[in-house]
Amino acid sequence: MPPTSIYATTMLAAGIGIPVLAALNAALGQRLGAPVAAGVILFLVALSAAVVTLVLTGSAPALAKASGAPKHLFLAGLLVAFYVLSITYVAPHFGVGNAVFFVLLGQLISAAAIDHFGLFGAQVSPLSLTRSGGIALMAAGVWLTQQA
Repeated sequence: MPPTSIYATTMLAAGIGIPVLAALNAALGQRLGAPVAAGVILFLVALSAAVVTLVLTGSAPALAKASGAPKHLFLAGLLVAFYVLSITYVAPHFGVGNAVFFVLLGQLISAAAIDHFGLFGAQVSPLSLTRSGGIALMAAGVWLTQQA
């Protein structure tokens, strides 16, 4: 399988996992009566899985370089915490589908801006009329899913 296919398949699986994560963690938050507690449990399980992967891949020495990284790069941790905690709280009240569809819309907007301007060292991919049309079509699809 060519690398592009592997990347696409991996990201498709990650995309499939997002609503599953939302539904599972929302249910756990409801069962516990505390969405933040469910978020903490999720992060403990995720940290454990990441540490095991770090050790198994021999990547642990790379942690020593973290202190030299630009501090703004660590904001990613706050963003993932915001996502997990917000989806865990919102999904039971707004619906998993509704919550994830609006997350998707936000992803489309921010991804287009990041690619267009090459933010955070991303590869520059200008926002062409064709690309804008595709994003608008996807946004329209998200909107259509919200109609009763």
